[in-house]
Amino acid sequence: MDNLGIYIHIPYCAKKCPYCDFFSERYNKNSVMQYTDAVLRNLEYYSRRRIVDTIYFGGGTPSLMPAECIERIINSVRKNFILSENSEITLEVNPNTVNADKLSDLYNAGVNRLSVGVQSLVESELKTLGRTHTAERAVETVINAEKAGFKNISCDMIIGVPNQTSESIKYTIQKLSELPVTHISSYILKIENGTPFDNPDFISLMPDDDTVSDMYLLMVDELEKRGFMQYEVSNFAKKGSESRHNTKYWKCIDYLGIGASAHSCFEGKRFFVPPDIEKFNNSPFQDISVTDENPCGFKEYAMLRLRLKEGLDVSQHPEIISKTPELLKAGYINFDGKKISLTAKGYLMSNSVIEYLVF
Repeated sequence: MDNLGIYIHIPYCAKKCPYCDFFSERYNKNSVMQYTDAVLRNLEYYSRRRIVDTIYFGGGTPSLMPAECIERIINSVRKNFILSENSEITLEVNPNTVNADKLSDLYNAGVNRLSVGVQSLVESELKTLGRTHTAERAVETVINAEKAGFKNISCDMIIGVPNQTSESIKYTIQKLSELPVTHISSYILKIENGTPFDNPDFISLMPDDDTVSDMYLLMVDELEKRGFMQYEVSNFAKKGSESRHNTKYWKCIDYLGIGASAHSCFEGKRFFVPPDIEKFNNSPFQDISVTDENPCGFKEYAMLRLRLKEGLDVSQHPEIISKTPELLKAGYINFDGKKISLTAKGYLMSNSVIEYLVF
């Protein structure tokens, strides 16, 4: 049996970003303490003699949580599961929510990997994205994280921002590569329904599809030139620094989600927790809604594996192999006779390519 990953959703933000549709509410200290207790109850409820080798605190803004709350949760995982000595324990960080002391406290609490929401190191782009931190604050956060002891630091960036240019993308990548960063996640800005960006005025400012495609290919090239090798559609890492937790999602390996709006693929079922903090805080254990009684069939497995650069073994699937010539000719895939993987160009068409191959 594969080792288990645990995802802890921290649904609190100081201010919600205008492009984000993840569930969160405004930070409230009393609610956070109740929420921590509820997470501990659920970890005890799901207690298993299973090895856990990744914990991921996502949000929301997990870095708003007091370090002692994070430490209590990590210790509870250790108590209720078998926490591997070399576990990857990640926490997402908003630069405006941490200083040098807080980063040291988080490291001492047991966190050993950070995912820093940089998004851009160009001030005008940060303003467009509604981010409240400055480029200087983001850089300072990464530097202070290394000083605190963190050796595994990931940074997020966003492309496809209105008025963004090739040169500004190169600038952000260059500056990130000069920092002690081991991993970069780079996402194309998408207008989510119901978010503040979902309005005609902002949408009219968005670059067209061809421009965004050029930005994506440029971004892949610039990151790989600096040693951040693409291993998934939106993820790039220096050798050995791939996200072990997120890779579980793409390989259909069990992960257990705890918290309001958390999702799981656990012991043969996919399920999620309703996005209701009060209900989560006041229930003996989290309510769940099952979305799939039999997940990770071949089609789903293939769809997820094709997100990864290492690709999908199709040696036992001649019906898929027969579809490869056209995609090879178009430059969308690589195929070595056994495994299919998407090229950077193919990732831009990933939904269509995967649907053609698998469905």
